[in-house]
Amino acid sequence: MHFQCTAILAWVIFGLASAQCPNVPAPLYGYAVDPAYRAIKIAGNLANPRGIITDKAGRLLILERGKGISQHTVYASSGCISKSATLLSLSSLNHGIYLNSRQDKLYASSTTTVYSWSYNVTSGQLGNARTVVVQGMSNSGHSTRTLTFSPKNPNLLVVSCGSNANIDAASIDPSVARAIVKVFDLNNVPQGGYNYVTQGYNAGYGLRNEVGLDFDAGGMLWGVENSADDLTRTANGQTTDVHLNNPAEELNFLGDVSKPNNKWYGYPTCFTVGDPKQFKDKTNFVLGDQFVTSPSSTFNDTTCIQKSTPPRLIFPAHSAPLDAKFDAGSKNLWVSLHGSWDRSPPTGFGVVRVPFAKASDGSYAPVAARNQIGYAKVFSPKRADGQTCTATTCVRPVGLVFDSYGRLYMTSDASGELFMISKI
Repeated sequence: MHFQCTAILAWVIFGLASAQCPNVPAPLYGYAVDPAYRAIKIAGNLANPRGIITDKAGRLLILERGKGISQHTVYASSGCISKSATLLSLSSLNHGIYLNSRQDKLYASSTTTVYSWSYNVTSGQLGNARTVVVQGMSNSGHSTRTLTFSPKNPNLLVVSCGSNANIDAASIDPSVARAIVKVFDLNNVPQGGYNYVTQGYNAGYGLRNEVGLDFDAGGMLWGVENSADDLTRTANGQTTDVHLNNPAEELNFLGDVSKPNNKWYGYPTCFTVGDPKQFKDKTNFVLGDQFVTSPSSTFNDTTCIQKSTPPRLIFPAHSAPLDAKFDAGSKNLWVSLHGSWDRSPPTGFGVVRVPFAKASDGSYAPVAARNQIGYAKVFSPKRADGQTCTATTCVRPVGLVFDSYGRLYMTSDASGELFMISKI
């Protein structure tokens, strides 16, 4: 989606200087916003804010990586914060946070473990006792452990675990329990918690780092995936660097988590084409096709088509999608793009929305096809000096959550800020 220059300039000025919540410092960096929306900063000085949720009383709960969980009471009329407090101090927590459907238990994750505490939604108080729900996750490589619950089956906890390296060869076997999403029945938690590797069942594997997870209005699970870095393509004795725009990041349909999904989604062997022009050995690639880095007579691009489940939609290479949340009625899936390190100039650093449509059978799917640009930019960091963003010079979106008024809250870990995006 392209904005007119005048619209961008107007919103950059807005982002830098005005319309903020009372007593909240101006944003550290400028940003552009789709003219149909407004975005304001509502908090700063947070410690690496990652996952964010709301409770039924309208409070915001933010997991601050390396610190714990903070709780924020907001004004219903403006969405601005009226009071903030530390709910829990626990430095091992690093990303995942969720409340169960009754909102009497809070769940949060470290690299290796999912914990739970009792939660009083009326008072907003957390119980002192900590329970291990899932343990034994890999403590190397990708460290985030996203948590969510099935709306149709509220006893089913979904937990993602990424790969332990850029190319984690062993993860092609789902029994190693990396590059995978798994499901655990909280009606039957064993003493000491589930073992992630040996217990639970699959909601899909071959998913390099499926950080953002959410259910559509029909109760089906979708995930956004961070794909590989620094890829080359070796074919016919020639090696070509294709990493600038390949592989594409992915939106995957994982489906009904009430039953095992043992589909293989391609990693660590099959990847998705983000720029066909970078491939020198194959001229008929199109956006969204599957490829391998070193095709052979026993395993090649065609094998990927036959054996793996392709993404439903793609995002630019290295844009790093970290969260995904459906709005009311699943009209759009909103995705935070944390931003790239493996590309020059970098890409990502924003929030996009993916239009969805409901089919006659009641299922939901993106409006666009896999080989189309199927998203619209809503929030885009914009440096005042006109230079491209880096990890230390722009907002880096992470966690997303809608409140009961349809306002979208977004954390930025690098800048320690919290923003609110709403329709004008």
